[in-house]
Amino acid sequence: MKNRLLLLLLAAALQVPLPLLSQQREAYDYWRFNREMIRRGQQAILTCNGLFTSNRSLDDVYRQELAFLPDPIGTAEGGDYVVDWNRRAVAIGADGHIPTMRAAFREGFGCVILAPDQDFEDIESLPVLDVPPPPGDPATIPWPNGDLTKDAPPPSGVDPAALGAASDWAFDRASPEQVTLSLLIVHRGEIVLERYAPGVDMFTKTRTWSTAKSIAVTLIGMLADQGRMELDKPLGFDWLPRASSPDSDPRSKITLRHVLNMSSGLYPVDNSGLEYATGSGLAYWAGASSVRGALRGAVIREPGTHWDYENYETLLAVYAMKEALGDPQAYLEFPRKALLDRIGMRNTLLSVDRFGDFILSSQVYTSARDLARFGLLYLQGGLWDGERLLSEEWIDFVRTPAPSTAGRGNQYGGQWWLVPDNRNDVPKDAFSTAGNRGQYVVVVPSHDLVIVRRGLDYGRQGFNRWDLTREVLKAFE
Repeated sequence: MKNRLLLLLLAAALQVPLPLLSQQREAYDYWRFNREMIRRGQQAILTCNGLFTSNRSLDDVYRQELAFLPDPIGTAEGGDYVVDWNRRAVAIGADGHIPTMRAAFREGFGCVILAPDQDFEDIESLPVLDVPPPPGDPATIPWPNGDLTKDAPPPSGVDPAALGAASDWAFDRASPEQVTLSLLIVHRGEIVLERYAPGVDMFTKTRTWSTAKSIAVTLIGMLADQGRMELDKPLGFDWLPRASSPDSDPRSKITLRHVLNMSSGLYPVDNSGLEYATGSGLAYWAGASSVRGALRGAVIREPGTHWDYENYETLLAVYAMKEALGDPQAYLEFPRKALLDRIGMRNTLLSVDRFGDFILSSQVYTSARDLARFGLLYLQGGLWDGERLLSEEWIDFVRTPAPSTAGRGNQYGGQWWLVPDNRNDVPKDAFSTAGNRGQYVVVVPSHDLVIVRRGLDYGRQGFNRWDLTREVLKAFE
């Protein structure tokens, strides 16, 4: 009654008929120009990495990498874009009310997006990582530290026909929008199936999208095992905008556990159709700082009480990792020295924003074999060649359902996905990474299995990794 009275008074004051006032809707997309800028930035990053990180042809880039975009600029034959082969950089779109967006390949990181007001002359100011590769020729080093594999039939207990059927199930999709690039299955530490789409091989690096989050939590776990980070300690950031007193800032209650469980209580800026308009999208595709954007979040719920999948949660955890390491150069070298080089992930690039902060919520480029090595580390309980790289306690944490997912099927742990409560056709001990366009690493301890599926899905997508797991397990029953 009170609201109705207020509406009548407002209509009278504005001399607007009540039905007309009540029919007003906010239908205009106020983020339209941001979306167009970000779309150009997406094309710049995907094209740059497709050409100079994945080493694919321009035709392949347009046919597959850019199929994800609603309206890419130009075609493989030409258009309103520039590829600078010498600089290993691209520029997308002509300057106008929407700026030209540029991206450039940087050694050790892959492609970095420039700000809208930067051009190719600014490339040399972008970060690089000059760390020599680990010693030895991977072609002569046995799997999994290298790429030398045995040419042998499947071991006993493996049904080759069922394995082939699972492979066909992954590649021969009814939906043309599901494009499988690679399928790799490791059983008892050995590769028992490895298949690639035409134009892709064991060295091809493609984007992990959110599978990167599981790599991030691994690096963080290594520091936590050293006592340099703590799950239940407040993050202790200088949040933006700064409160008059840090003690009075409600964000001071947010812990590392909260953000790794996607339960910080911060306002979810990537939701409600805004992922490609603002928020982390500005860092991914438009040259904004991934850290400053993450630090601006406002608390709307009690931390730990509500699950909301948000890129900034991961980026906050990665910033906490940077703070724990202290030295900016040590931070940039840490993933290589602590993880990648130690388990043979030679074909993996962790990208940064132009400020030198890892975008470990999405932007990692890697191969199927490297992701299989990553899955093996978890399958082996954090051990590699008899050396402990990650504690069993940390692996237990990432596999434990976040309390805030109890009403959602307990499907998420600590930056890893879990078998939801309503799935009874795959083992409950399985857990998985998950990235846009179909990037999955599934670990099944009870069957001594790692399953890697890489895709370039587009449109509605919908490839289901638990269905894939079910099909693969038929070969091991």
